[in-house]
Amino acid sequence: MDIIAPASVVAPSVESLAAAVERRLTAAMAGAAPQLRRSDRADFQANGVLALAKGRGLNPAALASEIAAALPADGLVSDCRASGPGFLNITVGDRAVLANVAARAADPRLGVGRVAAPGVTVVDYSSPNIAKEMHIGHLRSTAIGDALVRVLAFLGEGVVRRNHVGDWGTGFGMLIQDLVERPEPEHGQGEGGEDGIAEIAVLSDRYQRARARFDADPAFAERARLRVVALQAGDQETVAAWQRLVAVSTEHFQQVYAELGVLLEAADAVGESHYNPMLPRICAELEESGLAEESNGALCVFPEDRPEGTAPLMVRKGDGGYGYAATDLAAIRDRVGGLAARRLLYLVDARQGLHFRMVFDTARRAGWLPDTVEARHLPFGTILGADGRPFRTRAGDTVRLQDVMDEATARAREIVASKNPDLPEQELARRARQVGIGALKYADLSNNRVKDYVFDLDRMVSLNGDTATYLQYAHARMRSVLRKAGAEPGAAAPAPALDLPLAPAERTLALLLDEFGAAVAAVADTCEPHRLCAYLYALASAFATFWEECPVLKAEDAGVRANRLLLCSLSARTLELGMGLLGIEAPDQL
Repeated sequence: MDIIAPASVVAPSVESLAAAVERRLTAAMAGAAPQLRRSDRADFQANGVLALAKGRGLNPAALASEIAAALPADGLVSDCRASGPGFLNITVGDRAVLANVAARAADPRLGVGRVAAPGVTVVDYSSPNIAKEMHIGHLRSTAIGDALVRVLAFLGEGVVRRNHVGDWGTGFGMLIQDLVERPEPEHGQGEGGEDGIAEIAVLSDRYQRARARFDADPAFAERARLRVVALQAGDQETVAAWQRLVAVSTEHFQQVYAELGVLLEAADAVGESHYNPMLPRICAELEESGLAEESNGALCVFPEDRPEGTAPLMVRKGDGGYGYAATDLAAIRDRVGGLAARRLLYLVDARQGLHFRMVFDTARRAGWLPDTVEARHLPFGTILGADGRPFRTRAGDTVRLQDVMDEATARAREIVASKNPDLPEQELARRARQVGIGALKYADLSNNRVKDYVFDLDRMVSLNGDTATYLQYAHARMRSVLRKAGAEPGAAAPAPALDLPLAPAERTLALLLDEFGAAVAAVADTCEPHRLCAYLYALASAFATFWEECPVLKAEDAGVRANRLLLCSLSARTLELGMGLLGIEAPDQL
């Protein structure tokens, strides 16, 4: 981790070494804020001296030496030297490093504090469509959203999960009408809901066939539109059919979420239908305020900063139906007014950027989104195939998410079986799922959210490189050392021998462990889970070097052995907690 994240993001239960050094430097610099970062020449480098010297008309090197001499001799800083035109190279004492490790190990939260002023954050993610199978395109929204939910909740924020499912509109009139007119044996009694309309795969296929019929047959299209009217009017038969579609789809979604290990529950699904009764009032208020006007029969908002040549924000269509904008505006008003949200986060792909920009602008002008509430569209890139194009099957079809999960688990099973050929079947299946699903999610999360990435399952499940499998293997190795040392699960870490010097690999690992809180806070601040992934990979890599250079169980000195077991214990707990915040399991054995 190159840059130290601001310590002010959360109130830590264990002060980081960076924050402690920065606090002392600020006092020595008479209140001026130093710019602190990690350095390969020392533990930290401060580079705010040059500007300070210029403002005071002093020689930068002389001022740097003066500040170094003014630091308190309290055991934290063992060496502080002026370097270059006003830089300070700072080394922390071994005793302070070990004391910090021990303090974190003694804290159930590993020294990570909570948000100083918590509020309510609504995270809108996943958003599949009723009557359609979840596909590879849902992975990014679901995985990233779930990681953000976990991180924010861990830091003490009040998090509300929202799964904005597509469960209303013309498509349902089309599908229900087709099911009524063309019942087939596989859609009869027995499978997929109370009346057995269909299991989700068959239902998704039926939706596509109904869509083709809708596009080709004007008479059917008209009957389908009348079916939508019946649904909106509360026709008993139509509503019952719609409810069965929702039930079948919800069961599918929850099976996928359970296998993915994400936190979304059926109660988190607040679909478009929930906001439908609010839409007439939304349109009326926009018209009354002068924000919306009719255009070719439709009710539209024309934001002033709308790019030239782009369509306006349509809230009501010419046929009287409502656009997505109306539903999104109703959701904002509901989340701000009903849930008292102070932050709204939307995990939706980058193509919807202009839509959300106009929706947020309209909501602010209408008074539904006050300046005290933050609204952010969090776009994400596309998952690509080996050809650099959006990932699809060889036939050009959308890739089912369930197929991807099954394949990842199958590949992981081969790896686990090769490491443990005698594992019982049930345990082999459990670990294969942990490794396979972990690999799939980490590959998504470790990439910068806004960038595209190539789907490469062989690389994802590899034991080498920046993969979840590598992190899980490192964690399993740490746990193995502790088991061999006789440490019981959950037992307190050994007390450190504070007076012993640290080897370079020990210092590197210990200083990295100190940065865990900053890495978690950075995710909360930027909404970029790849920052935590990068930290965990750096930690696992530092442990690998420590493992090679610093014998643990065979250490001749009891104090050295205790210090190294302490590092193993805190490393294991940090990896486990960090992966847990990403929604990835950390098995004790691979």
